[in-house]
Order: sequence, then structure tokens, then C-alpha cells
Amino acid sequence: MRNQRLNIFAQVDVTLVILYLFLVLFGWMNIYAASQTENHQEVLDFGMRYGKQILWIGLGLVMGVFILFVDSFFYEKFAAFIYIGCMLSLMGLFVFGKNINGATSWYNIGGLGLQPTEFAKTGTLLALARLLSDKQFNFSLIKDKAKAFVIICVPAVLITLQPDPGSALVYVSLILLFYREGLHPRIMVIGTLAIVLFLTTLVFGYITVMVAVSLITILLVLYLVRTKKMSLRFDWGKMLAVFSAAQVYVFSVYYLFHYIFKQRHRDRFNVLLGLSEDTSDIGYNTYQSIKTIVSGGLTGKGYLQGDRTQGKFVPEQDTDYIFSTVGEEWGFLGSCLVIGLFLFLILRLLYLSEKQKSKFSRAFGYGVASVFFFHVLINIGMVIGLFPTIGIPLPFFSYGGSSLWGFTIMLFIFIKLDASKNYIL
Repeated sequence: MRNQRLNIFAQVDVTLVILYLFLVLFGWMNIYAASQTENHQEVLDFGMRYGKQILWIGLGLVMGVFILFVDSFFYEKFAAFIYIGCMLSLMGLFVFGKNINGATSWYNIGGLGLQPTEFAKTGTLLALARLLSDKQFNFSLIKDKAKAFVIICVPAVLITLQPDPGSALVYVSLILLFYREGLHPRIMVIGTLAIVLFLTTLVFGYITVMVAVSLITILLVLYLVRTKKMSLRFDWGKMLAVFSAAQVYVFSVYYLFHYIFKQRHRDRFNVLLGLSEDTSDIGYNTYQSIKTIVSGGLTGKGYLQGDRTQGKFVPEQDTDYIFSTVGEEWGFLGSCLVIGLFLFLILRLLYLSEKQKSKFSRAFGYGVASVFFFHVLINIGMVIGLFPTIGIPLPFFSYGGSSLWGFTIMLFIFIKLDASKNYIL
């Protein structure tokens, strides 16, 4: 048994481990640049954020090594229990959680802030992988589709109610996993249309969009009847169902935006969509972030030489807006390097996922790749003004123990599953 464990450990994908270590190290360097001051520059100053991040990194490495020594079958066998535990931790926030910046998303444990949202992603991925790997599972069956969507809807709803709708949006990325495991492409089309309806409802109002949907439906029906492509017995019912669903969805978007979202969330969407201009309040961070990135030019101003970073022009620059530090001090080339490394990490995850002998491992790997892709896309898009500020951290770069540990656990579980693939019969 001991020799087998050593052999499994030897099968660890070195490329993923090196990518992880490099991204964590480079991320810390930028956290140091964004949070150090003239009075606090000592690397091991644990009273500062960069000092605390060293502790989080050290504990994260311990977690990663521990995960590699746990039997890989543990994650599949206890996936349901891990998922339930994660959901209970989200529910517990409504009783024991600490409210920070308007969201009850944290536990305060001995002065340490812990955000269960970051760990719920891993629990959800394990539960989904367990369900999708079941031999009886079939995405063509409505009941199986419902099971899969319920697994992601439960954490998404609990997180939205905190309220932290930005973090809940991460679960939308798992549609890529579903597509790989057999979900019909029409669901992707429906998802795209849902996004379009969401944005147009925010821009033009739900009444205008409802009227537009009605007119489009009437024109489509007239066209189908005239060309005799619609069956009076069957297609009329489907058309009515789709029309009703669209109307309900449009109204729900209106209700969610005006009664569930906080004012700060509404303001961010309004600024992004051009419905209002604001460079001094809700849009201040993004405005300063863009200026900071642009000031870096092609090659950057040099490490610790970013005057805008040192001048603290961008609030919370070591968390959600950490990429602006990369842009100023490392320039366009450094930014491309970071994006390239994340892209390499995601592609490596997809490549190794396809080589898995276990459907559970493959599904989990695709889920990890989907979550990383979403975080990188949204965070960087947010920093450069393409998306609203919704509190999505950049993996391994943004300051915070919960985020770092969550991504570390997620990645190292897959590394363990991949290292064990040769022992799966």
C-alpha cells in the first residue's frame, strides 16, 4: 500500500503544480505591491495583507499536500456528504454570518474571516461529477436534467439571498460541463437568449421587452402558418409554452433587479450599460482601474514603481482589482503573460480531463476548468470595464484566504484524481 501511494504521488502532473506555484507567487508579488506602504514594507509583517497572504499560501500548500495523500475514491464516495456540508455552511450564514459591505457572506472565527461561498464551488462540482458519472444518468431525461440543475440552483439561490449575486453567477459557467456530458446544444441557445433578454430588460424596461416578445411571437406564428410549417395539434402548444416562459422570465428579471439586488448592484449595471455615468462614486473603481492599466503602457513602469498603485488610486486594489496592478507595473506584455498562463492552466485541465478513465474525474475536471475560466474572464473584464463590479476574485491573485484555499482545494483534488487514473480499472 505504501509503495502504491508513493507511485500515485509520482504520477502528479508537474505542469499543473508548477503553474499553480508560479501563479500564487506572482499573485503574492502583486498583492505586496498593492498593499505595502512606506511605513510597512517588511515582507513578514503579518499585520499587513501581504503578510497574512503568506500565511494563507503556506496553509494552502499544506492543504494541497494533504489532498494528495487522501485516497482518490474518497472524493467520489463522499461527494454527497461534502455537498450537503457546504450547503449547511451557506445556510448557517443567515444565523451566524457576519455582514460585510452589505452581504452576510462571512463567518468570523477567532478574528479570521471565512467565506463558505468559496468552498461551496468544490462541493457542488463533486456532487455534479458524482451524479453525471452515474451509469443510470441520461441528460435526455427531464428528471435527470432537473437533478443536475437543482444541484447548482441550491447554492446559487443561497448565495444570492446573502445577497451576493455576483458570486452566484459563477454557477452559470457549469453549463459548459453539462454540454460536455451530453446536454443538448439548444440549452446553450436558450441560455444565450436568456442573457439577451436580461440585458434588454434592464436597458428598455420589462414592459417594452414584453411587448417586443409578443410582437416577435405573433410574426413568427404568422410566418409558420403561412409556410405551413406549424402543426395545429402540437406546435401551437409548444409556442404558447415558450411565449409564456419568456414573459415570466422577463418579469422575474425586473423583480430580481429592483427588489432582490441591492442599490449598489443596480448602480453598477446602470453604469456598465450606459444608463448612467459615474466616475466619482459607484463607477470610481473601474474608472481608476482603467487609467491605472493604461498608464502601464507596453512594458510597465517596473515592479514597485507604479505611482498610481503606490498612491492608492484604486480602492481595494489588492482584491477584486489586483489585475490593475499587473497592468501598471508589468504593462501590456505582463498582462498578456498572466492571461496566457491562466489560459494554459485551463487548457491543461481540459486536456487532462479528456484523458481520464473515470467519468467522475472527467466531469470534475471540466467543472474546475469552467469555474477558472469564468473567474478569469469576469474579473479581468470587470477591471477593464467590460463587466460590472460584482466581487469575483482573480484566482491565486486576489487577496484572501478563503478564495486561495477554495481554488487550491479544487485544483488539487483534480490533480489527485488525475494522478490516480492509472489505478482505475
